[in-house]
Amino acid sequence: MTKAMSANTPAAGASETEAQDTAQTGLVTPVMRALKLLRYVADGGSTANLSDVGRRIGVNRVTVMRLVETLQYEGVLEPLPHGGHRLGLGFLTLAASALAGEDHLATARRVLTRVTSETGLSSYLTVLDGAQVRYLLCETPALPLVSNIRAGSRVTAHLTAPGRSLLAHLGTERRRALLGPEPLAAATAQSARTYAALDAQLSRDREAGCAWSQDGFEAGIDACAAAVLDAHGRPLAALSVAGPRALVGTDSVTRERTARVVKSGAADLAVLLADAPAFLAAAERA
Repeated sequence: MTKAMSANTPAAGASETEAQDTAQTGLVTPVMRALKLLRYVADGGSTANLSDVGRRIGVNRVTVMRLVETLQYEGVLEPLPHGGHRLGLGFLTLAASALAGEDHLATARRVLTRVTSETGLSSYLTVLDGAQVRYLLCETPALPLVSNIRAGSRVTAHLTAPGRSLLAHLGTERRRALLGPEPLAAATAQSARTYAALDAQLSRDREAGCAWSQDGFEAGIDACAAAVLDAHGRPLAALSVAGPRALVGTDSVTRERTARVVKSGAADLAVLLADAPAFLAAAERA
C-alpha cells in the first residue's frame, strides 16, 4: 500500500497544485486534464502504461484510466491493436470541420495574434517569392508603428530575418540561382555581401532553428524568424517578430523566450498550413 502511494506522489502533488491554481482562476480541472492527455497522445506518447502516463502529465493513474475510457467512448481516442491509443476519428473529424470553416490565412492570423500577445512585438507571415520575401500578414501590438514593413511589402530575401530563415532551408545552388551574382544587395552594414558570408550566416540560423537580425534591414529594429516547414523539410513560409531594440530586449533570457515563442508558432503553422495549396505551391517553387 505504501509503495503504491509513493508511486503516485508526484502526480498527486501536481494535482493538488493544479487544484489550487484552478480554484483561483475558475478553470475546469477535468477539462485541463483531458487536454493534457490528448496533447500527450498527439505528440506520440503511449497509453499502454497508465501509471507512466500519469507521471508524465501530472495526473494520478485512476484519473488517467477514467479519462481514457471517457475519451474512447466519445470517439476522441481509439485503441491500437497492440495496446495504447491514438487520436480517434471523432477528434479528427471535429478538427477537420473546424479548419474547413475558415481559410488558411484566417487560421494563420490567429497564430500571429497569439505570438504578438506573448511577445509584445509585431508579427509577420511571409513567403519566398523569387529573390524576395512577400509579407502576407501583419499583426501589431497596441503601440505606435516603428517599421515600414506592411502586409504586401516585398523585400530582398537575404536582407531580412524571415528571408534568411527560408533561404537557410534551400540548397546552395538554388540560393545562388535566386539571388544572382555577387556582390549581394545590402541594406545596412550588417548585410552579407558575399555568398561566403551569407552561407555562414544561414548555417548558424539553421542550427539555431531561427534567424536573428539586429539593424539588419531597418535601423533600430531587431527581428527573429523561424521557417514553417512541410513534412519534407521544405519551407512553406516564415513566421517572424520585429520591434525596436528597447522592446525586443538585448539580454539572453528575453531573446531566448522570444525565440521559443516564434519557433512554437512556426511549428503550429506547419500543422495548420500543411494542406494549404498556395503554401505548398510556394514550397514546390523553392
